[in-house]
Amino acid sequence: MKRKIFSEKLDLVHKAREAMLSAVQIYNNPLITFKTESFIVLSLIAWTYMLHAYYRSRGIDYRYFTKPGKRKKFIRNPDGSIRYWDLTECISKKICLLDKHTKNNLKFLIGLRNQIEHKKATGLDSYLSARYQACALNFNRYLKSIHGEKFGLDQSLALSLQFSELDYSQSRVIKDKESLIPKNVISYIANFDNKLSNAEIESDRFAYRLLFTKVVAKRKGQADRVIEFIDPSSTIAKNVSKEYWVKEEREKPKFSATQVIQKVQKAGFKNFGMYQHTLFWKAHDGKNPHKGFGATVVKTWCWYQNWIDYIINEFNKERTKE
Repeated sequence: MKRKIFSEKLDLVHKAREAMLSAVQIYNNPLITFKTESFIVLSLIAWTYMLHAYYRSRGIDYRYFTKPGKRKKFIRNPDGSIRYWDLTECISKKICLLDKHTKNNLKFLIGLRNQIEHKKATGLDSYLSARYQACALNFNRYLKSIHGEKFGLDQSLALSLQFSELDYSQSRVIKDKESLIPKNVISYIANFDNKLSNAEIESDRFAYRLLFTKVVAKRKGQADRVIEFIDPSSTIAKNVSKEYWVKEEREKPKFSATQVIQKVQKAGFKNFGMYQHTLFWKAHDGKNPHKGFGATVVKTWCWYQNWIDYIINEFNKERTKE
């Protein structure tokens, strides 16, 4: 019995590895334009296989069933085969050992897959690449920690070479492509991110971001490396960061009216509700785009942090007058 369990687990682990390798290889293939769709589908399959292997090795039944009596009644697919847990079910269990940031990343990709299932995901390849990268790195990390270092994918993939320089003008081309992203997908991304805390958004297990800058080699051997890692606390890293923040246009976090009200109440203004908020933004022309307090996302107005700060500041001024 133990030999059978080990054999089934091993088969699932190999399938998981192959699925993730295929996902990354397709994404890095310059001849393929169906990158996002392929990566998401294959990477989610990879995670499902890996977690099935984990549950199998621990004797946890990962089949859907009901128990009307003493015996299990397994739920079956239309073809008669037994239905196994999908990825959403796998990560929802208390016995799932994934950290919350990795789960957030997977929940986001599952939702994104549902959004683009029957539509081409134009513009998403670069726009969400940090989240795809996190997905791949998270997978490799857990693959090794759960099933052993020998299954790691570290040595299987090399750096993807580029045909164009990644400079500021190139980033504008990427930005232009982002304008092609379907509105329902933009809305989904904004709604999902708004439910996360700043710490969750900034976690490298949710989205893995790297900063690149072109340098001239100053010593022998340095010119052979496309990427060189430096200490984030070093002087050179701090200088690069200053230059980066001047050039980079970051998407501002957006908040719904309900979230604005919650934050204002948390600041000490407990009587501030939806009615008071409506009166306030009308009195201060808050939805005037030129004031920069918010923006429309798929017919829904979302507020920026500076609007919340503005409300709290105005209320504090009133308090000081009293």
